[in-house]
Parts: sequence; structure tokens; C-alpha cells
Amino acid sequence: MGVDVGGTFTDMVLRDAAGTVRIFKSPSVPADPSEGVLGVLRLAAQELDLPLTALMRDCALFVHGSTVATNTILEKKGAKVGMLTTEGFRDSLEIRRGIRDNQWDHRAPFPQVLVPRYLRLPVRGRIGADGQELAPLVTADIDAAAKAFTDEGVESVAVCLFNSFLDGTHERGVGAQLAKSWKGKWISLSSEVMPTMGEYERGSTAVVNAYIAPKVTSYLSALDQQLRQLGLPRSLLLLQSNGGAVSVDQVAQRPVMLVLSGPAAGVGALKGCAAPGERANLISMEIGGTSCDVMVMAKGDVPVADELVIDGYHLTTPSVEIHTVGAGGGTVAWVDGAGLLHVGPQGAGARPGPAAYGFGGENPTVTDAQLVLGRLRPGPLAGGVTLDGALARKAVEEKLAKPLKLSVEEAAAGVIRLLEQNLLHAVERLSIERGHNPATFTLVAAGGAGPMHGAAVARALGCKRALLPRAAGAFCAMGMLQSDVRQDYLQVFLADLDKVAQDKEGRAALDKAFAELDARAGDAEVKDREIDLRYEGQQWPVRVAAGSAFDAAAARKSFETEHQRLFGHIQPGGRIDITALRVVGRTPLDWTPPAARSPQATAPKPRQVRKIWIDTAQGWRDVPVYDGADLRPGCKLDGPLLIEERTTTAFIGPRDSLEVDPRDDFLVHVGANAA
Repeated sequence: MGVDVGGTFTDMVLRDAAGTVRIFKSPSVPADPSEGVLGVLRLAAQELDLPLTALMRDCALFVHGSTVATNTILEKKGAKVGMLTTEGFRDSLEIRRGIRDNQWDHRAPFPQVLVPRYLRLPVRGRIGADGQELAPLVTADIDAAAKAFTDEGVESVAVCLFNSFLDGTHERGVGAQLAKSWKGKWISLSSEVMPTMGEYERGSTAVVNAYIAPKVTSYLSALDQQLRQLGLPRSLLLLQSNGGAVSVDQVAQRPVMLVLSGPAAGVGALKGCAAPGERANLISMEIGGTSCDVMVMAKGDVPVADELVIDGYHLTTPSVEIHTVGAGGGTVAWVDGAGLLHVGPQGAGARPGPAAYGFGGENPTVTDAQLVLGRLRPGPLAGGVTLDGALARKAVEEKLAKPLKLSVEEAAAGVIRLLEQNLLHAVERLSIERGHNPATFTLVAAGGAGPMHGAAVARALGCKRALLPRAAGAFCAMGMLQSDVRQDYLQVFLADLDKVAQDKEGRAALDKAFAELDARAGDAEVKDREIDLRYEGQQWPVRVAAGSAFDAAAARKSFETEHQRLFGHIQPGGRIDITALRVVGRTPLDWTPPAARSPQATAPKPRQVRKIWIDTAQGWRDVPVYDGADLRPGCKLDGPLLIEERTTTAFIGPRDSLEVDPRDDFLVHVGANAA
């Protein structure tokens, strides 16, 4: 089972021993995400006509993705945190890097620090730039800080000492002494959370880890215990920000690794969209009820970076590159005081949700606009929700059409056009701005709302194909079952690339460091070596593959190729410095594709013909609506048409053609319908 807790729905994918895949959805419970998990499990047991305990007892693997870590940061509901730093560095967390997202905006405040100054306390002792001890650790300072933390009701402590990425002995000493003199149990050491160079980022990561640890770890432990009591034979696995799965025990000390837990499952889902062994070029646009997550797979690889910003807080943790915007089915459309139409970023959530849900929501959303245009059918929706077309039309008319002095249809069409423009910019952010030409990629439009917009956004990007997965409404839950068990290991290693290749001692030190990282990866089936490189004086490194045997010339070539793509230039013959060595340990989960369905034998007949609004030029047109179950591999149809699946609805425009590919997904050939 793969279970993904989203902002609106909790999705579950169940794959049985025969390879048959079943999808279930139930409303999320933001106040208690575990209730959403248990709710979808009860729904699955009911539909399968099994006792819940029997369903859980037969589960060989349970993979979970959750937004609990992210929401704890966004909602500012974390623990009261104290911090210990090297004497003289207590203000590093608040000084930050001095870099602003908008260099022309000097007035926007930085987010409030998670540890106020009076709880950031100094500790004497010093590790030098070469990793050697310059001054011993003073335990009296730790005991004094422990008393202050107790008096102030601190729940969790972060420790970040200067140069601890080179030698964590002092931090471990602080942790051991703090465990004796402080009554709390949550201690985050920066050298263990993420031993990377860069004191501010390392400290900020340790603080966020300490901030979310009590809530996230308690949630996961309680959920794991509940599932075990229901019969689950072994502990659940969790999706990390790096796109890989990990056990509850392994992530308990580093819950910061879960901040992109749900969306990162898109890595596994994208692998499932490619043919076995294919180094595919895919862009995923996963649109749920609240947001859209964009991810790029270039030549079969999804890039993983260390820099991550959540609500203005900088984290250094291996994370797949995802760009998220507030654009989903539940995104609210509104008119400002100047009479301009806006879509988002705020969403209606699960409750009250779109006006059409009938839960008391009065603001029109993208879902309401689709209902007005006839592209969504009123009636029952996945997850136990019923869509009311009259409520949708009323909301669009009163809140949008009248203020804009437009017809209801024109106002609804404006919502869709504006949303798709926002989606276009989101995709360009991770494609064009990263040196990729989107015209050479296939756009994968996933999420419950993705197939409604996939063809239109692909056309705007210049893509020739858009892939609409049949299981689009549970894309990330499906990806969880196709992910790898993964752990990332890093060691700072400062050296000149060419000198290491020529110097026996330097090469021996590099080989030894890689061997130690390999050993930490344990019995992982695959151990990928990577190396961080940068030009002399450059601030940010570029990560490249190192191969099983280190080759300086090959590393230089890979670095220059990547540097050219990212920045548009290289320094021929320039000095390249090594900053870190990495080993990624991976073990693929057991996944075989479901058995292929028999090919289309006869032309499918539409379930109905319905009037839908195409655009302002064509207005309303009679459009065939097909039941997705009736479309089999080999089926080819010309748009315009609608496909209704259990968890999604797909809209194919009048200039596009549809083909059901061998994997039983819907492949749109953009602009192929010349007639």
C-alpha cells in the first residue's frame, strides 16, 4: 500500500500479489492527518469486503508520505526551541546570509527566527578550520544552558558549533552532557542532521529539525503503533525529500528529511511513466486540490539539490528539485478592488472546499469554473464528495461575473486561462530557467486536476506530447510503491581536483573517504558515488557523478557540461575545487507493472454527448464523453472529447489527438488533429 496525505484528499494505491492496482480516496483531516490515513484504509477494507485487520495483516509493505513536517513549519506549531552555539556566534542564525529573493525590496521582513536570542546560548570551546581542537569544550557552559532551558520551558534543543562539519566531537560532547543535565529528550546535533559546510545553513537546518521533531516523530510513532495494532506485520516506510523511502527508526532523529515527503514521490511515479531502461525526458505537473508540484526528469534523472527554502527558512537536506505554486482544483478565484481577476494562491482546502461541494464555501474555485463550463459532471466525486452545478454557477456569477461585467461562461473561462498561465510559468521555472528546452520533453499532467489542463499547458510550452496517467488522481501514492529505499551520505572534502589526481596521498585520502561512505551505506544494492565541484572562488558547488573509480578528467568534463547547461559558460582550464563527497545508497522496491490489458477491438462508444464550453471563439459545442474503462491500448480518437476516470477527468482539445499507449495511459498528440 502507498498512502499520500494531501491538503484535500488522502490517496491510497493498493497493489495485490497478482499485480492488480486499486485506488482509493477519502477526504483529508488537516487537524489530525492520521485520521485521513485510517479513513482511507477503512474505505479500502469496505470496498474489498474485508475486515480492516485482515487487510492490514496481509500487507507486505506500507509506504507513507505526509505533509505533517511542512505544515508544522507553515502553521508555526512546532516546539519551543533552544540553541547552543560556539561563543561569539549566537547571532549567525538571525544575521543569515544577507541575500534577498528580490534584491530591490529592502523592506520586506525576514521570517521570524525560530529561536529567540535569549534562548541562543554560547558554549566555550573551538574546532579550527583544519578540524583540530583549538580550545577544549567547557561543560559548565552546557550545564548553565541546561538550567536556563529548563526554567524557560524549552522542549527541544539544536546544537550548531563552529566547524563541526569537519569534526563533530565537540557537538557529541555537548549532546552527551545535555542529556545528563537537561530533562528534555529532543536534541538535534548539526553534525548528525547534515554535516555540510556553511554554518548558517547547517544551523538553520538543525533548528528546523529541533522545531518539528517532537510533533512529527510523535505523529509517526503513534501512526506506526496504530497500524501495527491493526495487524500490519512490519513498520511503515516513509518518503523523504530525496524521493527515497526510509524506516521510521531511521528518520526519527532527522525528521527534517520529510519536509517534501508527499510531492517527492513523484520521482517514483515518473520512473513508472518511462519504459524500462529508457532515459526519458519528462516534466511532471501534479495538480491536486490545493497546489501544483512541478518536477523535471532529464535523461532519466531527477536532480537532487541540498538547498531548500520552506516559508523563508533555509535548509540543507538532499531534496528533489520541486517547484510548488498555489494552483489546484480548489484554488480560489477573486476580483480585487481595481477590478482585476486573480486565481490563487489561497485555496479552499478540504473544508469548506469549492462552492460546489456544498460544505458552506461561497468563494468560486477552479473546480467551480470547470463545472460551469461543462467539463466536469455534477454528481458524486471520488472521496465521497458530490458536486453541485447550481452552487458552482451561483458562486462564479456573484463573485466573478457581476463584478467583471462578463457572462458566467466568460468569467469561468477567464479563471481557467489565468490558472493555465500560472501553470505555464511554474513549468518554465524548472525547465527553461534550468537550461532545458521543454519542446523536447513530454509533459506528464497528473493529480486529480492535471488532465484537465495538460494539453493546453503542453501546447503553450511547445511540447508535442502530453501524457495523462490513468491513475493521475493518485500519482504520488502510486509513485511511493515505485520508489527506492534510499539514504544519502555526505563528507566534506576540500581539495584541488587536479592535485588530488596527481598526489598519491591526496588520492589515497579521497579513496578512503569514499570507502567510509560506502561502508555507511551498508547493504544497499546500489551505491552511487557523487562529487561536489566548483570553480575557485565560486560560492555554490555543482554535483556530478563520480563513477565507481575516481577519474579527474571525467569529473572535469561532467562538471563543465553541467556548468554550461546551468549558467551558459565555463572557464576552460580553470581550477576546480572539490568541496564534498557523497554516496547514495539505493535498494529498489519490488515493483512489476500490472498485466497489460487486451488491445482495443472495436471503436469505443461515448457514454454521452455533452455541451461544453470550448473557448470564446467556438463557444458551446457537443462533445463526446467516454468512460475511461472503455478505452484500451491502441485506441485512437480526435478531440474535442472528455474522458471520465475514477479519480480524474481529462479534457482533450479540438486540435489534439488521443492515443491509449501500451502502458494503458492516455497519450495526447498536441496539435495533431489538423482538421
